[in-house]
Amino acid sequence: MCIERLNNQLDFIVEIDKLKKVIRRNLLCDQSRRENTAEHSWHAALMALVLSEHRRDPAINVDRVIKMILVHDLVEIDAGDTYCYDIAAHVDKAKRESEAAKRIFGLLPDDQRRDIGALWDEFEEEKTPESHYANAIDRLNPFLLNFHSGGKSWKDHGVNRKQVLERMSKTMEYIPAIQPMLLSMIETAVERGWIKP
Repeated sequence: MCIERLNNQLDFIVEIDKLKKVIRRNLLCDQSRRENTAEHSWHAALMALVLSEHRRDPAINVDRVIKMILVHDLVEIDAGDTYCYDIAAHVDKAKRESEAAKRIFGLLPDDQRRDIGALWDEFEEEKTPESHYANAIDRLNPFLLNFHSGGKSWKDHGVNRKQVLERMSKTMEYIPAIQPMLLSMIETAVERGWIKP
């Protein structure tokens, strides 16, 4: 049983290496290339740790948040990255990602499949304080990359101020200290023509 468990865990570990091949819309800050989803997950997990002192609810379990962030995008191995401002791509997103979660987490031993699957479900359902903070960070990460790479992704997709404000409202709610900075950055992006008014 121990060998079978280890084999299952190693199969999962090898499978999730594929996340490094899922390319996102955001450029790196230096504009040299687009980021992959594994990089996004790593960056967001560190952001959750570094910015944790600014979270709205100090009782939030940051370790749980980091775990959620590290597993929530694994489904992109099968489902691909869905751009947050692409309305058409969101139509079947939940179905695609649910099927991917079942297959990918199904590689694990039953107890780990349940535990990691529960983290993914919690992130997606956004009902707990930890999931709110995790989602706030997940939205902040691409915003910062967009801003510091000259707004290319926003420009390419004709994103407007209202869309960005709606998308970032949860970040400003659950990391309140960042609100003035984000609002200022959004206005700067509008002035520079990166975001439509």
